[in-house]
Amino acid sequence: MIITWQGHSCFKIQDKVGTDGITLTTDPFDKEIGLKSPNFESDIVTVSHDHHDHNNVSSLRGDAFVIDSPGEYDYKEVLVQGIDSYHDNKEGEERGKNTIYRIEMDDLSICHLGDLGHSLSDEQLSKLSGVDILFVPVGGKYTLDAKKAVEVVSQIEPRIVIPMHYKVDELKMDIDPVDSFVKELGIKPTNEEKLKISKKDLPQEDMELVIFSL
Repeated sequence: MIITWQGHSCFKIQDKVGTDGITLTTDPFDKEIGLKSPNFESDIVTVSHDHHDHNNVSSLRGDAFVIDSPGEYDYKEVLVQGIDSYHDNKEGEERGKNTIYRIEMDDLSICHLGDLGHSLSDEQLSKLSGVDILFVPVGGKYTLDAKKAVEVVSQIEPRIVIPMHYKVDELKMDIDPVDSFVKELGIKPTNEEKLKISKKDLPQEDMELVIFSL
């Protein structure tokens, strides 16, 4: 599997490179946030909620299978489970609902938390048991902040943690940079332009923290 960060909460996930490979894209964003919108061909797109920094499906090329709500989906041998959650810690009163996605692809289990705003219930956690790779929002204000994000990481216990939805150069949103989360988590990160990973490469004992460069 090859994972490339496009910025914000958008990741390009490929089982392999080439015309016979499958590409899944998470939360494509509008250029209004200050970053270049993703513009490549995608087979599957997941949308965690209907905000312009997460739902810009039209920027992608191809006739993608779009998943934008809770439920179970099976497309081109990729299994996706959408799990109901909230964009805030007041059961959606402030920012509405959010969909967490568990993605089974290329023998790996990935969880994308979208704009999660709260710690997880036992019911939600039961659906996320055994997750290998976790994409977690850490920038605060609209999502989990560094401290809450670490709590959720501890709940899920993935093998690899990849932070998202934090302040980077050019991003026009007023959210925190990734540094606070790195400090709070207490794991020395590895820095990658893209992550090539297979089941056999997963860390067996200690959790790994991966920070992507744009």
